[in-house]
Amino acid sequence: MTRIRIGIDTGGTFTDVVALDEDSGELVTTKTPSTPGNPADGFIAGIEKILGIVGAGGGDITAVSHGTTVATNKLLEGKVEALGFITTEGYEFMLEIARQSVPDGYGNSYFWVKPDRIVPADRVRTVGGRLDFTGAEIRPFDEEAAVAAARWFRDQGITTLGVCFLHAYANDEHELRMRDILRREHPDAVVSISSEVLREYREYERAMTTLVDAAVKPNVSRYVTNITERLHAFTGGRSAGGASIPFYVMKSNGGVLSADEVVHQPITTVLSGPAAGALGAALIAEVAGFPRILTCDGGGTSTDVSVVLDGQPTLTTEGTVGAYPSKIPMIDVVTVGAGGGSIAWLSPEGSLKVGPHSAGADPGPLCYGKGGTQPTITDAHVSLGRIPPHLLGGEIPLDVEAARHGIADLAEQLGLDFERCATGILEISAWNQANALRQVSVKRGLDVRDFMLTTFGGSGSLLACRLVDILDLAGVVVPPDPGNVSAFGLLTVDVKNDYVQTHVAKESALDHAVVQAILDDLTDRARSALDKEGFTADQHQFLRTIDVRYVGQAYEVRVPAPDGAVDDAYVAQVADTFHAEHRQLYGYDFRGDRDQQVEWVNLRVTGIGPITRPEIPTLDKADGEVLERAVRSRRQVCFDADEGYVDTPVIWRGDLGAGDAFSGPAVVEEFGSTIPVHPGFEVVVDDWANLVIRKEAAR
Repeated sequence: MTRIRIGIDTGGTFTDVVALDEDSGELVTTKTPSTPGNPADGFIAGIEKILGIVGAGGGDITAVSHGTTVATNKLLEGKVEALGFITTEGYEFMLEIARQSVPDGYGNSYFWVKPDRIVPADRVRTVGGRLDFTGAEIRPFDEEAAVAAARWFRDQGITTLGVCFLHAYANDEHELRMRDILRREHPDAVVSISSEVLREYREYERAMTTLVDAAVKPNVSRYVTNITERLHAFTGGRSAGGASIPFYVMKSNGGVLSADEVVHQPITTVLSGPAAGALGAALIAEVAGFPRILTCDGGGTSTDVSVVLDGQPTLTTEGTVGAYPSKIPMIDVVTVGAGGGSIAWLSPEGSLKVGPHSAGADPGPLCYGKGGTQPTITDAHVSLGRIPPHLLGGEIPLDVEAARHGIADLAEQLGLDFERCATGILEISAWNQANALRQVSVKRGLDVRDFMLTTFGGSGSLLACRLVDILDLAGVVVPPDPGNVSAFGLLTVDVKNDYVQTHVAKESALDHAVVQAILDDLTDRARSALDKEGFTADQHQFLRTIDVRYVGQAYEVRVPAPDGAVDDAYVAQVADTFHAEHRQLYGYDFRGDRDQQVEWVNLRVTGIGPITRPEIPTLDKADGEVLERAVRSRRQVCFDADEGYVDTPVIWRGDLGAGDAFSGPAVVEEFGSTIPVHPGFEVVVDDWANLVIRKEAAR
């Protein structure tokens, strides 16, 4: 009996699919065009296609893991539907005041205009009642004001609401009563309350996180419900073993969660797709012996970058999606509008710009022949011969002449020749990606020269050599089937749920019993969630972390904490770990300074339900000269406008074996992606079929 586990990642242009035969361990990959009008169509089409390739049926599926950009795209596009906010009396301007921060310190601009609030001031209502930071009630909850607020939103037709009362992280009683009143007075409302979304202090960030959760909840709920119904209809709802087919959705924290639970925690999916790619790349690179990497995931709309240390992507709770802070655990990913569909355009000042607007999958680049009217990064690549005149091994033909005409028109407006305009588009795109890579590395005290770059996604490897030049990287690792690394990553991740409780106390004043009680409560909540996911007690894993700072600091450092009972030795161990981590991050610590105390801020527990990871297969060695065996054709390719076009061998990646080596200029093609190898670079194929690219001078 065939048992197939599927990972499926829906991107802006293509839906990527990877199937794992759980009996043989074989991995099979494919792609299908995304369907922006109804992503569920592309999802089902991808499953049908992969099952056809492996010769299996819907009843052979044992589990499906899915990465989605539904929540991400809604926030990036700023398409937030009418949203209401209910908060504590006297704090109605919390969102307007926000934080006194300006992106990049104004950068090179003379003016910065504060973006629109996620909820305008006229859609904010307040309710009397007050708790202190310990959760003790100072003023009773105002039932009449709560009823009036609920009826006002009902009468205005505002059906998506976020509730954030002062210090609700310490006591959720007032928020629960507000939700009960909303259910009675405004039953059509979709409601998120901060004490369930984020039990953590700092009212502005907690309010914003709650409102983002509310904003994406209707769309994510509809999408996940639609996908679930379509999947069950396609498979009959049951696997060959008779059990219900588990359907998991990728979370931003590097784990997955069942679709039934995701609809109650939609904010956890805001970086669903990019998180899967970072995890897949981390595993591939670690197996190949590269534990410190930068990842570059290039898609049709954007490029996502992250940093991996010792095989693990770095996590943050200080992330943003679009203009909205989301204080939830997420893989630290920076996104830049430099994907294959990013549009090249002429600014009012007469300079060449690339992105962030994208042609997406529909109408797509000019070369797609689907009605696109502006040249894109993909058009520049195909015009210069760097990618073939087709995609997906010939499934999607490209109109090279349409791409060349579009770029020629733009070149004429700029007063440039054709090649300089096309290479200029790619140069701007490369610098955009390089700046994003610097943001996750150099700006955080990491030396990029110590890192390999792992490129993946359909367009992620197209500028790999140029990024090595710009950043002086150690080299590049291109995994096999790079266009499907995000989908592969979905097969490598565990079920995860995060729980947090603010408990601010100086180290010397910590009540061990209180801390132990909070950690036990968080662990019980995590255990209950894992039980619902179907994991047995012997499979449960729990990870403790503590947010710690020096007294007087504004922000914390998250450090791992041991599993044992909380006592003096436990507290001392957390402090030692914090001192070491603080020195690594900032170059100094106050270890041994009696005047500088350590302060605990947030207690965290992550519940983990382990899922078996696929083995990464090794590649056989090949006989004979690589250029004689693997070169399928030759074509004229322009790598540099000054050098012009050069006769370049086109190598089919499937014909390469372990140990093969060759130098640029060359173009390596495979089903889902293309890798241009510039002159002056050498490629070696390692035992796991990765292409390891380095500058020849670095050998």
